[in-house]
Amino acid sequence: MKLISWNVNGLRACLGKGFLEFFQQIDADIFCVQETKMQQGQADIDLAGYHQYWNSAEKKGYSGTAVFCRQESVNVTYGLGLPEHDSEGRVITAEFGGFTLVNVYTPNAQRGLTRLDYRMAWEDAFRDYVTALDKKKPVIICGDMNVAHEEIDLKNYKTNGGNAGFTKEERQKMTALLSSGFVDSFRHFYPDKTGAYSWWSYMFHARENNAGWRIDYFLVSEKIKAQMEDSLIYADVMGSDHCPVGLLLQDPIKL
Repeated sequence: MKLISWNVNGLRACLGKGFLEFFQQIDADIFCVQETKMQQGQADIDLAGYHQYWNSAEKKGYSGTAVFCRQESVNVTYGLGLPEHDSEGRVITAEFGGFTLVNVYTPNAQRGLTRLDYRMAWEDAFRDYVTALDKKKPVIICGDMNVAHEEIDLKNYKTNGGNAGFTKEERQKMTALLSSGFVDSFRHFYPDKTGAYSWWSYMFHARENNAGWRIDYFLVSEKIKAQMEDSLIYADVMGSDHCPVGLLLQDPIKL
């Protein structure tokens, strides 16, 4: 089973930069996107053979998530079930036979950390949400989680300490999430791999110089970590300031 996650930084723009070509080439069973920046129906997206689930922000042209999957989900919900967190289209939960998938676009703490307090509240609510789900059925979390967890996860960690995405507060929340029963799939397979990033600034030739951050993840419930086969970063795929990431799993997932 192949799962893909990609922050497309505007799906309509990405459609003109090779999205459909990658989508068809990669032939995923489940394909999750973040930062769609659109409402369903604002673009003609023909994904024959896939069910589509969308959660768009109330604010037009902002945030938003979508899930495209070959197998119809048993049950789909949108958001965390909390009004204070559910107006920006940041979460889609899709239940399948062997696991529950949570596609997430975590709020950015913003320049000057103006949204850090909100981010902290979000983190606690999100962790409560996924740990409750995990008690019922194994959970796979994917998406742009807007944090480089460890120093190895970004090129310039010394100069970025305290900046949004690499504050001690955000990193501690990721540690808490993992400690609650989840595995960072990429670090499970590649604990010491350097230079493995999924986002690069558009400034200062960052992508050309691979001065990036790994902030896009597949986190897998401890219960099914043995059924992971590989965790991938498609760093050569263009079309966004993020690249896609992937997870290969045994099929079917055995409970």
